[in-house]
Amino acid sequence: MADQTLTFQLQGLRCASCVGRAETALAGLPGAHGVRVNLADHSARVAGVDMANAVQALDDAGYPPAVRQIVLNIPSMSCASCVGRIEAAARATPGVIKAEARLPTRTLVVETLGPDSDLRTALKEAGYPAEASNASAEEGSETKRIFRRFLLAAALTLPVFVIEMGGHMYPPLHHWVARTIGTANSHLFQLVLTAVVLAGPGAGFFRRGIPNLFKARPDMDALVALGAGAAFAFSAFSVLAPGILPPAGVYFEAAAVIVTLILMGRWLEARAKGRTGDAVRRLLGLRPDTAERLTDDGETETVPLTAVRTGDVLRVRSGGRIPVDGIVVDGYSHVDESMLTGEPVPVLRQEGDVVTGGTLTTTGTIALRATHVGGDTVLARITALTQEAQAARLPVEALVNRITARFVPAVLAVALGTFVIWWALAGLAPAVVSAVSVLIIACPCAMGLATPMSVMVGTGRAAELGVLFHKGDALQRVQDAQVVAFDKTGTLTMGTPRLHEIALASAVDEAFVMRMAAGVESLSEHPIARAIVDHVAKAPTNVTDFQATLGAGASASVEGHNVVVGNLDILLQANVTTDAPLSETAAGWAAKGATVVHVAIDERHMASLAIRDTIRSGAADAIAALKAQGRSVAMISGDAVAAAKHTAAALQIDTVIAGVKPDQKVDAIRQLRADKGAVAFVGDGINDAPALAAADVGLAVNGATDAAIEAADVVLMSPQPAAVLRAMRISRATLRNIWQNLGWAFVYNTALIPVAAGILVPFGGPQLSPALAALAMALSSVFVVTNALRLRTEGAA
Repeated sequence: MADQTLTFQLQGLRCASCVGRAETALAGLPGAHGVRVNLADHSARVAGVDMANAVQALDDAGYPPAVRQIVLNIPSMSCASCVGRIEAAARATPGVIKAEARLPTRTLVVETLGPDSDLRTALKEAGYPAEASNASAEEGSETKRIFRRFLLAAALTLPVFVIEMGGHMYPPLHHWVARTIGTANSHLFQLVLTAVVLAGPGAGFFRRGIPNLFKARPDMDALVALGAGAAFAFSAFSVLAPGILPPAGVYFEAAAVIVTLILMGRWLEARAKGRTGDAVRRLLGLRPDTAERLTDDGETETVPLTAVRTGDVLRVRSGGRIPVDGIVVDGYSHVDESMLTGEPVPVLRQEGDVVTGGTLTTTGTIALRATHVGGDTVLARITALTQEAQAARLPVEALVNRITARFVPAVLAVALGTFVIWWALAGLAPAVVSAVSVLIIACPCAMGLATPMSVMVGTGRAAELGVLFHKGDALQRVQDAQVVAFDKTGTLTMGTPRLHEIALASAVDEAFVMRMAAGVESLSEHPIARAIVDHVAKAPTNVTDFQATLGAGASASVEGHNVVVGNLDILLQANVTTDAPLSETAAGWAAKGATVVHVAIDERHMASLAIRDTIRSGAADAIAALKAQGRSVAMISGDAVAAAKHTAAALQIDTVIAGVKPDQKVDAIRQLRADKGAVAFVGDGINDAPALAAADVGLAVNGATDAAIEAADVVLMSPQPAAVLRAMRISRATLRNIWQNLGWAFVYNTALIPVAAGILVPFGGPQLSPALAALAMALSSVFVVTNALRLRTEGAA
């Protein structure tokens, strides 16, 4: 378990300084790496440590992991003995506190501190694979709890506020209170109500903040506890021990209002935060709850989605959502794949075509054979990638962490200085009021939220547009790219080239040559290989000793013949003497932009093939748009120089690097970086993986191999080059939103600290009261969250 990434939901995480302390606690564990703490969703991640050590470190730091309830479906649970074994496996999983298997519903309800991935692994090893359940803990329960605390605080605070401040707004009220209740009784009444506010709804501030203060790691809760506590203590001392302090009034309403307004801000913030996960919830909502399965006798049955297995044949009627990934085996339909690619126009899917779970049929009924179900579907992978990106840490956050690590101690110093100066100049009461105002206005919550909230909303919106940030910091690096370099085949072109012409050596049978070539290429994933295989009725199956040479071709033994298929380099490596007439013909094809493939059988050059691809619609417009942004555009291709230049000329790409092998693409990217700056590389296929990894940011297009996707920083679900513009647009919008949030948080908090300290008072200006400081601080956080939510409407490029 120590090598796995552990994920926790933390309690008490309130501000950016909390994030820094939690990260420090985890990073200090032996072997810890990949530490990330996210203020937006209160999550923490760490790899390389045992769960028990991680939990203890977080608990010691004052941010204990919260217990989560997970509900899993266990389809194979069939008897009472299954229940015992399932519960035993679950309870033996590190972090699990409670496990209850429910046979009637075949579900397992678990309370755990750890990630559900560990739990799933344990159940699978025990013979009971688990699936995600539609059941869940009450959504929004945290928001409701905060709201209840706010309502209680408001109900208790209102009488205090009216009694103490109402007379300023309506003078007869002051006289009525003095005459009816009496000033002393009024103060005692306020003391009791305020004490209930602080000990009840506001207790969390003191429970978390005071210990952190004594541990020399003050956070937002510590500032609130100090501010509200100081106002209450001063007022209570004045009421309970009159005569010791000079007459200065009481400030119970300040203490109560501070807690009430900050709770109100946290409630509004929690409501807004709940909306940041809308993108993921919408993705999950694309899965239908049931599927229509065809039985062996030709009948249909409606089954829960969790009951669908690989190989099942499902029927999807017009207007229905496709439940799982599969291959169409009957019928046809135009399918709306906008949730997948961001492209609004439905595409025709018919027998033999691949369809994706969550997409919507618009016309016709189809039958499909399930190929991927549950967590293996494309939709599940999209959701997982989006959630991973939302928890990512951007480089800009390093600046925030450095500032907030020093911000709270600096605020405490300013508050202390304010107290001392005002006490010397005007007495104790103004000193308390000014110091409390400074403590409250300077809470750094908005600073800590500024980046993670924008990241959560931005990456969610990107997923809706078909842009998946596989590695979260790519959200920033995409925007920084000065050069956009494209692979040609499958990226700028359709990636489905077709065989157009065949040239044969003398006395060679075309059918024989093509069967031998198809035999070799049947084991390759390259689009050019598919063009050759598609040209024959049936490729040979007796193929052995297959060996691929990246960027050059492949060789194999086909029905006892040694066959080499590829460019001239691989023929020369195989000691094949090239046929002069074939080479001359091939040169003519290459000059006109065709990709040339040579075929050698038993060390004889027997044929040359002209294969042509089609430029993608919209590619020229996308490249023009990139140039208009001031970026350089390049093409890096393994194709022949003439073919690459032909395509580049049509697309007005000035920089062309062609005829390069995969490792040479890496060299080309390094040279582009040295000449022009940060490079974004767009490609697909296994031969692009090194280049995707070497670029400052790698973008893998739809249909890319697993190796390419793993190496890429961004996955573009649409094959259209315009998807690159979408990625850059959402990156630019998110970074702009982050800087807006940071600018607001830093300027707002910093500018109001002197006002709260009373620097304007000697010049006839106002002084910020503790109540107004609390309101201003709460609304600052709400502003940051609301501003981040604007990214939800960011449109496609």
